[in-house]
Amino acid sequence: MSSLLPTLHPVFVSQLPADPELSNTCRSVEHAAYSYVPPTPTKFSKIICCNNELAYTLGFSNAALQSTEFSELISGNNLPSKMQPYAMNYGGHQFGQWAGQLGDGRAINLGQYLLPSNSTGTKVYATLQLKGAGQTPYSRRADGMAVLRSSIREYLCSEAMYHLGIPTTRALSLTLTGEEVVRDKLYDGRPAYEPCAIVARVSPSFLRFGSIQLPSSRGDLGLLKQTIEYSITHDYPALIPESWVIDKSVYLQWFTEICERTAHLIVEWMRVGFVHGVLNTDNMSLIGETIDFGPYGWIDNFDLNWTPNTSDAAEKRYRFGQQGYIGQWNLFQLGNAIYPLIEEAEPLQALLNDYNHVYQKKWLSMMQAKLGLETESEDNTMDETDLLLCKELEKIMSLVNTDMTLFYRHLATFSQQTNITDHTVLLTHFTACFYQLEEITPEYLEQLAEWLGQYQTRLSKQKNTNEQRKDAMNKVNPCYILRNFQVQEAIELAEQGDYSRVLTLAELLKAPYQEQQQYQEFAVKRPDWATNKFGCSALSCSS
Repeated sequence: MSSLLPTLHPVFVSQLPADPELSNTCRSVEHAAYSYVPPTPTKFSKIICCNNELAYTLGFSNAALQSTEFSELISGNNLPSKMQPYAMNYGGHQFGQWAGQLGDGRAINLGQYLLPSNSTGTKVYATLQLKGAGQTPYSRRADGMAVLRSSIREYLCSEAMYHLGIPTTRALSLTLTGEEVVRDKLYDGRPAYEPCAIVARVSPSFLRFGSIQLPSSRGDLGLLKQTIEYSITHDYPALIPESWVIDKSVYLQWFTEICERTAHLIVEWMRVGFVHGVLNTDNMSLIGETIDFGPYGWIDNFDLNWTPNTSDAAEKRYRFGQQGYIGQWNLFQLGNAIYPLIEEAEPLQALLNDYNHVYQKKWLSMMQAKLGLETESEDNTMDETDLLLCKELEKIMSLVNTDMTLFYRHLATFSQQTNITDHTVLLTHFTACFYQLEEITPEYLEQLAEWLGQYQTRLSKQKNTNEQRKDAMNKVNPCYILRNFQVQEAIELAEQGDYSRVLTLAELLKAPYQEQQQYQEFAVKRPDWATNKFGCSALSCSS
C-alpha cells in the first residue's frame, strides 16, 4: 500500500559520518555528525495545531493531513522501517563558557523533503525535526521530553517570526502526546507533573555554530571539513566555484555570508523588540535563522537591559540591547573553530571587524524605516543626523515605561504639523503607550516635545505625505507581537484542555502589521497583573 505522505530523503545521513554505536545511552560521540535514534513512542497523538500552509509547501495533500499516517509521523510513532531518524552532535559555548559536547538532547530529525524546483534548478531540501520526541545519546541524563507550555511557546513564536518577515525555523504541528513529566518550573524545589507535547519543526538546516565548534575543539579536521562543505553545498550553493574545488577562499566567503546573515537577523529582532534569551553558540544557526525558542521574550516597555531568562538575571549577558554584540562574540568563536582550515588570523579578524560596521549600518537603516525617514540621498551628513535622532529616541523611551510596539504605531499617526508646544496634545496622543501616567511629568513632556521637534524638522526635508509615511511605518512596525502575557494566558487555558486561545493567537499573528477589528483586544500593552508574573516577565530554561 502506497503512503499518502511525501517522501523523506536521508540526505544528511548519507553525506556525513554516523555514530557507529546504536545504543541510546548518554555518552561522548566522536568522529560523527549524528547518532541514529528512534523517537520514543507516545501514548497517543492529538494534534492541537497544524500549519497547513507550510504542509502544502512540503508536499502534503489535504488527504494526507487528515490521515493517521500524518498524526503518527509528527508524533514519531510507527515510522516506516526504511526511515533513519537521527540526533545531531554538536557543542557550544553556554553563557560564555565552553560546554563541550551538547547535541540534540530532545530533538530527533526524520529526514529531508525535496522542495519544488527553484529558478536555478538547484535541489533544495527542508529537514523535518521532532522536538520533544524522547531521549537521545545527547540527553545528558534528561528524558528528552518537552512540556506543553514550552511547545506552545515554540509553535507560536516561530510562526510569529515568519509572518513578521524574520528568518526563522518553522513549526508544522503541535501535538499532545498523553505523557507527563516532572519539571521544576521555577527552580524553587517544588517540581510538579506537566503534560508533554511535540513540535514538528522545519528548516533548510539545523546546523549550528556548535556543529563546527565541536569537531574543531577535538582536532577532528576531517569532520570539520566535511561539515563545513556540507553546509556550503546545501545552504550556500552559489559559493561553489565552477571547478567544484572548495578551498580556503570559499570557506572565507561562507564565513562572510554567515556574518552578514547573523547581523541581519539580530537587527530584525531589534526591530520588533524580540529578546532570544539564551544566545549560546549552540543556539546560533549557520544559515542565520532564529532557532531554539526557549526563555525568549518580547519587549513591552522599552528597556535595553531587559532579559526574559531567569538564569541570566544577574549577569544579563543576553539582554535586549546586547544582542548585536553577542552575535559578534559568537561569530568570533566560529572564526576560531574554522581557523585550522584557514591558518591565517588576519582575514578572519577583518571579517569580524566588518561585522560591527555591517550591523551598525543595518541597524540605522532599520531605525530609519521604523521612523518613516526617506533615505534615497547619498548624503552621509543626513545619516549622521538620523543616527543622533534614533539614539535620542532610545533615551526618551527609556526615561519612562513606554510600550515600544504601541509607541511606533502611534508615532506613525503623529502629524508633522502638530503643535508640539501644547503638552496636552502630546499627552493625549501618546497616553496609550505609557505604563505609569504618574511618570509623565511636565519635564518629561518637554523632553519628548524637543525630540518630536527634531523629528518634524527631519520630516520636513522629505517629499512623502503624513499618510504615505504612516503606511510605510506600519509595514515595519507591527500592530501585534506575541506578547508574553498573552502567550501565558494561552498556556494556562491549554493546560486545562482549552486550546482556543492558542489557535486564536496563531491566526491573528499571520497578519501582524494589519489592524484586525476582531482582534483589537490583543493590540494592548501589558496589564498590571502581568508585570511580575512568571511567564509574563521572566522564564526559566525548564522545558
